[in-house]
Amino acid sequence: MWIHYKTKYQPGVGPGPPRQRHLYKLEVGAPYLRVDGKTGDIYTTEIPIDRETLKDCRNVFDGDECFLEHGLRAALDRGRIAVLDINDNTPQFASPVLTLSIPENTHVGRSSPSPCTRDDLEQLFSLQVAVDSGEKVPQLRQSSALLRVIITDQNDNAPKFEKSHYEANLQENSPLGHSVIQVRATDADNGVNAEIDYSIHQASDTVQRLLRIDRSTGVIYVKGSVDREEESFLKFFVFARDRGPSTRNSKVLVTIVIKDQNDNAPSIEIRGIGLVTHHNGVANISEDMPIGTPVALVQVSDRDEGENAVVTCVVAGDVPFQLRPASESANDRKRKYFLQTTTLLDYEQVKDYRIEIVAVDSGNPALSSTNSLKVQVTDINDNAPSFSPVVFEVDFAEENQPGDKVLEVIAADADSGTNAELIYSIVEGTARHLFEIDSASGTVRVKNVLDREDIERYEFRVAAADKGVPSKTGTATVVINVLDRNDNDPKFMLSSYSFSVIENMLPLNPVGVVTVTDADKGENARVKLFVEPDDGKFFIQNGTGTILSSISFDREKESTYTFRLKAVDSGDPPRSSYAGVTINVLDENDNAPYVTKPSNSSYKYLSPFTAPETTIEVVAAEDIDSGPNSDLVYMITGGNPYGLFHISPTSGEISLAQEFTGKHNGLHRLVVKVSDKGKPQRHTTVLVHVFVNETKSNVSQIEALVGHSLYTPLDRDIAGDPNYISAQRSNILYGSLAGIAGVILVIVAVVVIRHRLQKDTKSGYQAGKKESKDLYAPKQGPKNGKAKKPKKGKAPKPAKPLEEDEEASLQKGLKFNLINDPVNDSPRIHLPLNYPPGSPDLGRHYRSNSPLPSIQLQPQSPSASKKHQAVQDLPAANTFVGDNNSTGSDQYSDYSYKAPKYTSKQVGSDYANNYANTQPTYNNIYWTNRVW
Repeated sequence: MWIHYKTKYQPGVGPGPPRQRHLYKLEVGAPYLRVDGKTGDIYTTEIPIDRETLKDCRNVFDGDECFLEHGLRAALDRGRIAVLDINDNTPQFASPVLTLSIPENTHVGRSSPSPCTRDDLEQLFSLQVAVDSGEKVPQLRQSSALLRVIITDQNDNAPKFEKSHYEANLQENSPLGHSVIQVRATDADNGVNAEIDYSIHQASDTVQRLLRIDRSTGVIYVKGSVDREEESFLKFFVFARDRGPSTRNSKVLVTIVIKDQNDNAPSIEIRGIGLVTHHNGVANISEDMPIGTPVALVQVSDRDEGENAVVTCVVAGDVPFQLRPASESANDRKRKYFLQTTTLLDYEQVKDYRIEIVAVDSGNPALSSTNSLKVQVTDINDNAPSFSPVVFEVDFAEENQPGDKVLEVIAADADSGTNAELIYSIVEGTARHLFEIDSASGTVRVKNVLDREDIERYEFRVAAADKGVPSKTGTATVVINVLDRNDNDPKFMLSSYSFSVIENMLPLNPVGVVTVTDADKGENARVKLFVEPDDGKFFIQNGTGTILSSISFDREKESTYTFRLKAVDSGDPPRSSYAGVTINVLDENDNAPYVTKPSNSSYKYLSPFTAPETTIEVVAAEDIDSGPNSDLVYMITGGNPYGLFHISPTSGEISLAQEFTGKHNGLHRLVVKVSDKGKPQRHTTVLVHVFVNETKSNVSQIEALVGHSLYTPLDRDIAGDPNYISAQRSNILYGSLAGIAGVILVIVAVVVIRHRLQKDTKSGYQAGKKESKDLYAPKQGPKNGKAKKPKKGKAPKPAKPLEEDEEASLQKGLKFNLINDPVNDSPRIHLPLNYPPGSPDLGRHYRSNSPLPSIQLQPQSPSASKKHQAVQDLPAANTFVGDNNSTGSDQYSDYSYKAPKYTSKQVGSDYANNYANTQPTYNNIYWTNRVW
């Protein structure tokens, strides 16, 4: 609606416009009005004026005027414009939707009051008339509103649950405040009549303790600790009540199933069964029970359910027991087993067992539990007593006192109680005469005095019997070794001994063996032997009883030795005894016959007319050996090619066997061999010269021929050789020259040696330097030009004989003879020759009155050449000696003893210590660590 209006200035209403020209500006009235700045005319703007929206018109009641104020700055004038209302708005209800509340259950035809009052209707609906050209034109406008008829609720409906039965699962051990389930109920009413409160109704104490419900939401929460094993499910009612003036309610059944968790370990219950008694958790079973005997009834259960209650049960450890199900149809939650034996029990091996039973459920994680049962094995008398060791060996000294304790035997019985109580006894009746045993303790005592020399060892059996029914018995052997006391003297097997030894036996060889016994034992029987008097000639080897010599025997010097042996044992105090010993030296064919006459350089003169059977010469010889070793046999071995001469084999008498002829004139050299009858046989060779001629005017020539024959080989017969004499004449010259040259060489050698000795003497004595021995110094001959005669009844001991094959080299050795006047006593030259063991000392044998010099050998001299070894001594005036390697004579005594040669280590050190300090050094005998 457009409203046209005019504004007119009204004088008196505010200050008038100024008269002068001003610039007009609108201060109040914008934005609906504008002013012409020049004229001051006020105009409307393009913004329409809406009376209904003006601020000053909002609170204007119908019929009242509404003004729009304005003001001009230049005019200092304020005015207002009345705004007239036009019908430019449709009628408006108070609300576009009008609500009319009608209670439900209102009867049909009942009127209900309008949601608008009468005044409101009159204001809203009126007729406005406009005058246009004198005509009244009604102006209508319309408006509409929605009338909502609300049927107001009456609490005529009870709450209704969505389900007739609520079911839920609840895990046991759920935390407090855990939401279990929500119950929902609706109410067809409205408003407070539809507002519902929930509550648990007719619930047990357990439900009230475990659960609570939210009154507004119907959510059921966990209130307490949930344990399925106490309550497996919960059943209760939930009430729903509305809040209407007349309260209406309903209820619903709620069932909560509590689900299991594996929070319970299996339980094991052990009970007695059958004949096996149980007392204070201990089962007693006899060791003779058969295999499979039940020992206990084991019941295993688990308060959980399902897999958590499936239990596996076993016997832990290595014990002879196992579990066997008691029935085939077993409840998973409870199972029964028989605990039974798997092997025979033995009380002696294991007296009790601790059986541990383990049960494990099938939960995740699995839980387990254990229970144990002690099983005691009761004893039966199934074991015999046993001794340890089975042989009791003890040492017991002789000369005891009756009743002395010998030993104590102890037996053990693996059984127990009376089955292990033992009674001891001695089995053998003979042993009971000497020994007794305490039946309770097993102590063995001796009844009599024991003598080890009578019986050294006793052996008998002892028995131990238990008191079980029936009784069992075990035995052991007792060995009693009677110890020795030094109550016996050492005893020689003989009171006196006689031994025979072969002469020339080297020192340190056994002479004989004595036997000493001591009835005692050990140290008491350890005997030491001594030689009395101890003159160093003999000593005895302890341990073997062997008598050894420290000298070399020479029967010709001493044929019998007598001494005493003393035997001392090692007891405390020691005991001793004595025995006499006689050593007889047996002869050995160690001496060759010794020719006393004739001399090798002598000769006999015979006329060619000498009658046969005439005695020419007697070869006289002696042998200082005895027995067959000194029986001599004479024979001519060379120089008798014509058989002119004969010698008596027993007397040595040489006689003419036949007449001489002209061809027999000249020098005859008979080689006579004198042999003894020893084994091996020894002999001596002598030269007998016979000069056959009508005269003996030229003695010098005869002696020269004899001297030359000494240089002629023995295998050459010179008897009647026509060339021999002529050859000797030329040889005399050569021999003389050779003799002169030899003398000159000897003189020169003597001068040189003496010069050196004088030089050494002038230089004085030098410490540690051995003095040289003049090996060529002449040996002094016997006083008055006479040889020393041997003692009566005993000829001087000859040198060792030569071998048979040495005769061939005998003549070569004769070249060492110095031919001198037989009347003069010639010097002897000592050559340092060495010979093998057993060679005879010819130098000792041939001490004669021979005018010719001889070469004597020293036993310790260095080895000579083989040529020199053929000649040990050159007895020009006596004889030549041979040898056949004697090995010794037979033994003639019952107690004669001949043993192998002892080595240096086999000789007792006791003797060796003393002997080495007093005796001269022997070849090849050395002291090493107190033995030789």
